[in-house]
Order: sequence, then structure tokens, then C-alpha cells
Amino acid sequence: GLDVLSGHTIDRPATSFCQSIFRLTLASLSSHSASRDKFNMSQSHALTDDQVGQELKKMTAFIKQEALEKGREIEIKADEEFAIEKSKLVRQEIQAIDTNYEKKFKTAQMSQRITRSTVANKARLKVLSARQELLDGIFETTARRLGEIAEDQSRYKGVLKNLMLQGMYALNENKVKVRARETDYDLVRSAAEAAAAEYKEKLGKYVDVSIDTAKPLPEEGAGGISITGSGGKIEINNTFEERLRLLRDSALPSIRQTLFGKNENRKFYD
Repeated sequence: GLDVLSGHTIDRPATSFCQSIFRLTLASLSSHSASRDKFNMSQSHALTDDQVGQELKKMTAFIKQEALEKGREIEIKADEEFAIEKSKLVRQEIQAIDTNYEKKFKTAQMSQRITRSTVANKARLKVLSARQELLDGIFETTARRLGEIAEDQSRYKGVLKNLMLQGMYALNENKVKVRARETDYDLVRSAAEAAAAEYKEKLGKYVDVSIDTAKPLPEEGAGGISITGSGGKIEINNTFEERLRLLRDSALPSIRQTLFGKNENRKFYD
């Protein structure tokens, strides 16, 4: 005959087969399931078809419940792993962004420092260039005006005498020669007499001063003299151009300080 179980028809021989399978399943579940008491039953007597149907329903419900719980566990674990991975990715991205930003910030800072340094150096060079142009202009103007000294004969004669005396003191010889521009020869002779007289008065020694007409100074020069001793081996250049050059070298720091003020960064002066 046929029995009805859960809306399905079951053949009686099939029922006996199902009972055998069911008993084996219960035996397996009894050793592993925490809920084995729900399915524990005596295997010493046969189950009726209704009992088999009820137990199958219980077993099916239990399996479904286990599957649902397992599914929830899997879902929860998957959510946790997803959250962990997501957090990890977010941290990595944030770290990458921070690293990139820090790198760009440092690059921008370096670029800014380089730009500032470049601008400051250019400005400093412009200032130095302007100052140098001013100094060059001062000495160029002075060089052009050197010739004006020779125009005042009385003043020029006194300058020539002092230049000769300086050379005489430096050479300390009893015979010297003086080179000068040919146009200055008359003034040079007069200045030489005055210089020799003062030299004798100061040192008590006579000095013979003669003009070296074989080697006159260039006429385009500003003036002054060149005095030689020891047969021409030693020469002291006391032309106006040379005196200005020496003045430029020695007085330049003082001129700079007068024009531009004291340089706080400079520790030594010439």
C-alpha cells in the first residue's frame, strides 16, 4: 500500500528502506550533534511510518537550522573579514596619500627655498654690481680729473717736489734720475732743486737729481714722476695713475664703508 508523508506518496518497501537509512543517519548524528538527545531513540524496535515521517521532519528542520546557523556564521565571518580587509585597504590608501602629500610638501618646500635663495642671490648680485659701478665711476672721474692738478702750476710744483722727496727717502742714494713728461721738465727742474735742498736739510746728505731725458713719460699721462736709483735698477713709480691705483687698493674698504656703511658679515679688512 501507499502512505502519504509531507505531501508525497511513499511505497511501504521504500518506507522500510527509509527507516534503515534514517536509523543510520540518527546513529551518525548521535555521535556528533550537540542536539543528539532530540533524535536519540531506541533502535531495538521498528518505527512506524508516522514516526518515521515525524522524525524525518525533525531531522530536516534540524538540518535546515544547522545550515542557517552555519550560513549566518559564514556571513558574519565574511563581513568581519571584509571589514578588516576594507580597513586595511583604507589605511594603506591613507598612508599612501599621506606619504605622497609629505613628499610633495617637501618638494614644494625645497623648491620654495631654492627660489628664495635664487631671488636673494640675484638681488645681492645686483646690489654688488650697482655698488661696483658706483666705485668704478668714482675712480674713473678721479682719473679724468688728475690732469687738472697739472693746470695749477704752483700746486703742481709742490706735488712734484713731495713725490721726489718720497722717492729720495726710499732710495737713500746720492744720485738719482727723474723721468717726467717733456712738458713738465721746467717744473721738474725747479721742484728737484727744492726737493734736494729739503733732503739735505732733513738728512744732512747731498743728492744729485737729474732728468732722464732719454726716457720721458708719455704726454697723454696725467702727470707725476718716476724716480730711479742704482743705475736704473730700482725704479719708484710716482705717476698720478700709479698713485691712484695704489690708493684704490688701500683705501677701497674705507671708501666702501663711507658710501655703503659697515658690512656686519665682514670680519677682516685689508
